Amino acid sequence: MNQEELITKITQEVMKKFNEITGTEKPSSVTKGKRTVNECESGIIINAPMDLAPYIDHTLLKPDAKQSQIDQLCQEAIQYHFCSVCIQPYWVSYCAKKLRGTGVKVCTVVGFPLGANDSRSKAYETRQAIEDGAHEIDMVINIGALKSGNIKMVEDDLRAIKRACRQTTITKAIIETFLLTDDEKVIACQLAKKVGYDFVKTSTGFAGGGATVHDVALMRRIVGPKMGIKAAGGIHNFEEAKAMIAAGATRIGTSSGVKIVNG
Repeated sequence: MNQEELITKITQEVMKKFNEITGTEKPSSVTKGKRTVNECESGIIINAPMDLAPYIDHTLLKPDAKQSQIDQLCQEAIQYHFCSVCIQPYWVSYCAKKLRGTGVKVCTVVGFPLGANDSRSKAYETRQAIEDGAHEIDMVINIGALKSGNIKMVEDDLRAIKRACRQTTITKAIIETFLLTDDEKVIACQLAKKVGYDFVKTSTGFAGGGATVHDVALMRRIVGPKMGIKAAGGIHNFEEAKAMIAAGATRIGTSSGVKIVNG
């Protein structure tokens, strides 16, 4: 059994269990088949490294990041026309002012990196970040609740942050794939889709593992063709980024954006 057949089998089996537990409608049908060289699961065609620029969240989430490094991050995002800068909440207001009028969005993280915060504190953090100028919110789901089988808690947590956002805010649910079984990844993706998130995101990059082609392909099977997928964690070069897009990613979170677009 090849990887694509395995992913399809896992998806079908887990979604049957998920629907029995939650009573939700059956998701989009899961299909399999060969793709041509120029086709990919995301529908995005990448012919050259610079083609990736509009799909990159230029990221600096290290706790010891200095203002000079944030300045450099913003300048590079403007120069290379990256989609956004992804930074800690402390830097949101600063980056929003520096990037105003440039077309580069401000993305920040909520409940980061563990996801174990109370939903009320996550919601407050979200509202404050948006008030400070964030256009996109990457929130970490309650991983412990998911692994404990408390699906309602995970869904309620997702909803609390979604309600705290504006209609124009882009929402991404970080499911931390490295810590989950394939069954749990499927459930997390389906919950994020059910609540109405714009993206599911693989990883924080702080849990010991990052994005894999297997996980991105599995996530694409679950959420269908319209929902966004952000691959993040451990993506360091053009070939790795291109492989994630081919597997179904529509956004790349990386601190190596400049290296990637320069091939």
